[in-house]
Amino acid sequence: MLKVLRALLSKKRPEVDPGMNYLVAGLGNIGAEYASTRHNIGFMVLDAWSEASNASFSTQRYGDVAEVSFKGRKFYLLKPSTYMNLSGNAVRYWMEKLKLPMENLVVVCDDINLPFGTVRMRKNGSNGGHNGLRDIEFRLDSTQWTRIRIGVGNDFAQGSQVDYVLGSFTDEQKTAIPEICDKVIEGIKNYSTIGPDRAMNFLNTRK
Repeated sequence: MLKVLRALLSKKRPEVDPGMNYLVAGLGNIGAEYASTRHNIGFMVLDAWSEASNASFSTQRYGDVAEVSFKGRKFYLLKPSTYMNLSGNAVRYWMEKLKLPMENLVVVCDDINLPFGTVRMRKNGSNGGHNGLRDIEFRLDSTQWTRIRIGVGNDFAQGSQVDYVLGSFTDEQKTAIPEICDKVIEGIKNYSTIGPDRAMNFLNTRK
């Protein structure tokens, strides 16, 4: 009996397949004063997903994290606590902790270059001047990860960009946020099941 027990204990536990795990980083700034701002649309998407999944965020290193599952996949939802311009610190830490390949990272952020409500998924690409994406690119030393940009429009005067992205959505826009969040969540789920190309085709053209 003792030999059997020792044999069982000596066996290595099977490692979790990293291909079935994903890190979804929603970008934003922590603090109540930023909660409803355009720059925090990434946080809003993850909050909607966790609520729909009855999952709770817990404060961990570099951010708040929740875990949700879908068709055998596990998604780690990360809201960095590093503030937008240092988002890369949080993303790099969790990518290393979870031992994930670059293709299993999805970053959700705002984009002033897209009309409000427009959603675009890309498998890679430039940061487009977005400080959060720029820092992630720098910290990971790579652009080979998926990003989902959510248009917040650019109805601001020259030199007022910061005030605009740190301002709140209009009442009319707020009513559209839940549908936008649902669309993005569905797109990420599709990304994990039918692959990036088909997911992009679905998400980027869907009205």
